[in-house]
Amino acid sequence: MKLTIVEYPDKRLKEKSKSIEKFDKELHKLLDAMYETMVGSNGIGLAAIQVGHAKRALILNIPDEDDEQSIDTLIEMINPIITQTSGVTTYQEGCLSVPSFYEDVERHENITVNYQDRDGNTKIIEADGLLSIAIQHEMDHLEGILFIDKLSYSRRKKFEKEYKRMQKEKKLSKS
Repeated sequence: MKLTIVEYPDKRLKEKSKSIEKFDKELHKLLDAMYETMVGSNGIGLAAIQVGHAKRALILNIPDEDDEQSIDTLIEMINPIITQTSGVTTYQEGCLSVPSFYEDVERHENITVNYQDRDGNTKIIEADGLLSIAIQHEMDHLEGILFIDKLSYSRRKKFEKEYKRMQKEKKLSKS
């Protein structure tokens, strides 16, 4: 299954994802294809909505000290729910759906998440650092929220202007 990343300003990114009820081969195929797409795009996280599937599924693969991503450290979260938060941190985020743009976003420093794995088993993870930030970023996608939606009004206006300019340049370079 070949997947294409949906890019801003595509309206599908604003869609709220639906809970997953069936943990079947179709879900497994989607998760496997999401992994290939994410790694092929140099990403560390990807929500199903970012590849056009409005399902409450996301994957994460934080690189190790050598900047390698091993399939052994892949985390697949189905129907995730944050049950605890503490602390506040700011991190410069980017997004595969908003290419070439990075901005500081405030997030919870520590989180606890209940979720299901690809087979429907219930799991709990406690996360901090980049993993915590990535989980929150991807979970926002499930609610139709992009990291740029968290920017102040003036920063958002600056983003819109810069992004339009970048899109124009991209089109010109292709012609």
